[in-house]
Amino acid sequence: MNFIVISQKLAVMRSCFVFFLLLCPVFLFAQTKELSGVVMAAGSQLPVEGATISLLPEGKQAITDERGRFYFRQVGDDGQLLVTAIGHDPARVSLADFIKAGNRITLKARSVQLSQVTVLGGAGEQYKPISKLDIKMRGINNSQEILRMVPGLFIGQHAGGGKAEQIFLRGFDIDHGTDINIGVDGMPVNMVSHAHGQGYADLHFVIPELIDNVTFKKGTYYAEKGNFTTTGFVDFKTFNVLPNNSVKMEGGMFNTVRTVGMFNLLNEKTRAKGQSAYIASEYMYTKGYFDNPQDFNRVNVFGKYQGALNKHHQLSFSGSLFSSQWDASGQIPDRAVDSKLIGWYGAIDPHEGGKTSRVNANALLTTTLGHGAYLKNQVYYSRYQFELFSNFTFFKEDPINGDQIKQREQRDLFGYNGSYHKTFFAGNTQIVSEIGAHVRIDRTHGSELSRTKDRTMVTNPMMLGDIAENNLSGYLSETFRFNSLFSINAGLRYDYFHDQYTDKLHGGTKGKASADILSPKLSFYYHPSPFAQFYLSSGKGFHSNDTRVVVPQNGLTILPPAYGSDLGTVLKPANNLLVNAAIWYLWLDQEFVYVGDEGVVEPSGKSRRYGADLSVRYQPLSWLYADVDLNYSHGRAADAPKGENYLPLAPQVTSIGGITVKTKPGINVSLRYRYMGDRPANEDNSVVANGYFITDAFVGYNRKKYEIGLAIQNIFDVRWKETQFDTESRLYNEAAPVSEIHFTPGTPFFGKVSFTYNF
Repeated sequence: MNFIVISQKLAVMRSCFVFFLLLCPVFLFAQTKELSGVVMAAGSQLPVEGATISLLPEGKQAITDERGRFYFRQVGDDGQLLVTAIGHDPARVSLADFIKAGNRITLKARSVQLSQVTVLGGAGEQYKPISKLDIKMRGINNSQEILRMVPGLFIGQHAGGGKAEQIFLRGFDIDHGTDINIGVDGMPVNMVSHAHGQGYADLHFVIPELIDNVTFKKGTYYAEKGNFTTTGFVDFKTFNVLPNNSVKMEGGMFNTVRTVGMFNLLNEKTRAKGQSAYIASEYMYTKGYFDNPQDFNRVNVFGKYQGALNKHHQLSFSGSLFSSQWDASGQIPDRAVDSKLIGWYGAIDPHEGGKTSRVNANALLTTTLGHGAYLKNQVYYSRYQFELFSNFTFFKEDPINGDQIKQREQRDLFGYNGSYHKTFFAGNTQIVSEIGAHVRIDRTHGSELSRTKDRTMVTNPMMLGDIAENNLSGYLSETFRFNSLFSINAGLRYDYFHDQYTDKLHGGTKGKASADILSPKLSFYYHPSPFAQFYLSSGKGFHSNDTRVVVPQNGLTILPPAYGSDLGTVLKPANNLLVNAAIWYLWLDQEFVYVGDEGVVEPSGKSRRYGADLSVRYQPLSWLYADVDLNYSHGRAADAPKGENYLPLAPQVTSIGGITVKTKPGINVSLRYRYMGDRPANEDNSVVANGYFITDAFVGYNRKKYEIGLAIQNIFDVRWKETQFDTESRLYNEAAPVSEIHFTPGTPFFGKVSFTYNF
């Protein structure tokens, strides 16, 4: 990398931040008498994030941060604190007792109820009540449920179960992650310049039972998030302390077996002192429902330690190992099924499939500095391998050997995330300040695209090279809470990319490119009561392009921007009803388009989208919980003539919902549906990807020591197309290629039983 260029870019970044700081009285504040404290969970002694603290009788409110801390500008010495949090009993303490307890409040756990929810007044917190409710009430019954925790997000599998899922959100066919930022414990999941497509996000290294919390936000409005944050981001957080030791066994149709073991390594007395460690493992195998067996194997091992090094330093360290391999039937053309050449679950090329692995190490040090400030320093490393065999066009390009392709890479991923957080008061205005920097370094070795036959013979090497991609970024986010009614968040982010490609097919020639982008953000929040919030958000985001695309173009389109805005509300019109609604707009300077011949995503023209999201959560009875998400989007290519400007596979109308029953004797029943309407499959809407309506069910019985469950996917055994593409292909005996829908069939009726033993 050219370090002179980097120094120049960092100087520009520093100048931008200095200018921004001059606009905000971040460090020019008057010292006032403040009240601060921490909210902890009884038993685990872990901080409670997102708790609402009301200072009575003044009526002021505060929300705990990720360390469970809150802050007030104290008015008097008398009064009370009322604390409420989802999944905990409310607590009321006098200020005198609070100070005697060392400014610490402990909450006891209880069953989750919608009545516990208050509409948070913090900036950017409009999705938090729904995310906390859903994961506690609905739970995660299989690995596919991980991403489905995001309202309006759909996934589809089209390559044998081991490949990353195709993602749909806000009128986007995101492919495998080109327009959504996904992370786990602060570590990125998306892979830049991936062998199969930009932003590839494989979450199969996450054991679903370990997920403690899901944080999601939609849009381009968050300074702490950079690449791929166009439709939004999703962060998954694993448990710091396991609720209990457990062993889980699952068995189901199509020779499906799965085992999970989770074990705390330290005793309760040690955990009560703030030290915790555990290890978990998962093994899964399924033959699959296709005519050609998938033989899908997955192995996961995960370990985590968290502890207080001293009064001011908290360390978290985790490591994981993931490996998977599978066979696949791939996408099949309508005409092959209609002519009975193959069955609904058949294959044209039975030699598709792949294997992948990922080893992760992740360390986070949190330092409390006092006076409302803390510092986070995180380093991570991943060793990643990927090999995939696919055939999208069959015999179109090579009538003799066929069009099977191999996509392969080995990758080392290094990263650092640092951030400084401070909460203070300037007069009567509370200011929450966050300054951060990110470094991400990707190195791939032997990134390959080749035509092959039967996985073994290379018939045409198409691309082979090494990729070096560096991303340096810094950001500033300032939230001004003027009073209990109004708050503003202003953010500024700077990203610098440097890409290099070494072409091993052409003598090892090297090409370089670099670019930077500045992304401002601005959001307004109005919080008239604990039962209502209104917000207007706007911001600029981006998704980067593949190194192998931008280097030949001398970096002309490394970082195409996205511009978005949201106007929305969070309402709680009744004690048992929560509503989140928004209308939104998104302009994208460069769309990504799936290229079937190569199985990759390539850049295309500009696009615009607008739409509406509605999420409703309702709990009419203490044991009955209902949820529904309705989403509409309208998307068009900006540069194409009318009638030829449809965005292929972009969702238009989608809905997800269900009911959950949880009774005190331990009965847990849920019935869930997902609906995706018809959508255009090509630019002029002459080919349509048919929609579907699928219903799943779960029945469980819980006791303290064990749990028995029955999960059924597609209970009405609907024949549906999980993923669809308008692809031009040629079968072996055909004289010319044919363009039509190619699809992967969705899961038929599938039953699975489980038994979990807790100890």
